[in-house]
Amino acid sequence: MSGFRLSGEQREYVRWVREAASGLPAPVPGRVDRALVQALGERGVLRGLFGPGDPPSGAAALRLCLLRETIAQIRTEAETALALQGLGSYPILQSGSPELVSRWIPAVISGEAVAAFALTEAGAGSDAAALQLRAERDGDGWVLTGEKLWISNAPDADIYTVFARTTPDAGARGVTAFAVPGTSPGLSGEPLDMLSPHPIGRLVFDGVRVGAGAVLGEVDRGFTVAMRTLDLFRPSVGAFAVGMAQAALDATLTHVRERRVYGAPLANQQSVAHRVAEMATELEAARLLVYAAAAAYDDGAGPDEQPRRSAMAKLYATEAAQRIVDGCVQLHGAAALRRGHPLEHLYRDVRALRIYEGASEVQRSLIARNLIGREYTR
Repeated sequence: MSGFRLSGEQREYVRWVREAASGLPAPVPGRVDRALVQALGERGVLRGLFGPGDPPSGAAALRLCLLRETIAQIRTEAETALALQGLGSYPILQSGSPELVSRWIPAVISGEAVAAFALTEAGAGSDAAALQLRAERDGDGWVLTGEKLWISNAPDADIYTVFARTTPDAGARGVTAFAVPGTSPGLSGEPLDMLSPHPIGRLVFDGVRVGAGAVLGEVDRGFTVAMRTLDLFRPSVGAFAVGMAQAALDATLTHVRERRVYGAPLANQQSVAHRVAEMATELEAARLLVYAAAAAYDDGAGPDEQPRRSAMAKLYATEAAQRIVDGCVQLHGAAALRRGHPLEHLYRDVRALRIYEGASEVQRSLIARNLIGREYTR
């Protein structure tokens, strides 16, 4: 990207994604949609999560953002399915053994295996250092005991990246990441019914045993695995938000041109035209902030700069998307609140983005600590 404009190659990639994602099977709400995941794999769309090479080397952040933004404009369920495949499996790609990578990454890319990122617990959401799921040594392996909550793709995933406490009372320094197959004895769970139908659930680990080879990265260094993953994916959550806001704005532009009030198009009302202008400007600002954060990641931004940029991109884009979708619903009126209307769907879907992968309040704290210093922002 040069001068904040996409290159010809990047524009061609967006065109290809739009074409590949068209005509996907109708979504199945509330649980893992394996037909949709497999269709994304068969069309080569999931491959864009993982970068070039065999085995793949890892996603380019800007390309990931273009992928998510484009699919979000077509079908949010497909975007969510794609993103969860990446979030759940990227720790395996970046920190797993060659055996784990060869076992799971090709299956995730093809859509044959569904992945999940199991970090959150009832008492440890944004405060990931407060994790209580225990992993205790057992011979040459580990036994996991406890629960996870609000886990996307649970309880139906084939492979979970699980973060568990291996050293008590050590905060973030005592957490280890594990790759845990969904068929592991002692692992169970239940789906949760959400405002927006989303595959999410609770997991129970009742003495789940994994071998030493299941460790991702180093023992007691799992928090680093999690943060490396989130630094990559947080800007792309912003891209998801940008895509949803763009879809809402596109629908609204058509509506205000065609809807007639007092004998003239709704767009002739100055208040309406100005509101559209404000939303379009805010959307473009969000898009550029997301692209800048992604480009910084690809350029090798340092450990101080990148978390701040990623947090800023996620914070601004998700908050802006909420305002934009809400504004678009307002300009549509009652029709946008009817079940099945595209904006009704977007209105429900956009809300969760301000919470998952670090709530907006957490992003503000992260940015403040980075700028001012941790000792001033307790």
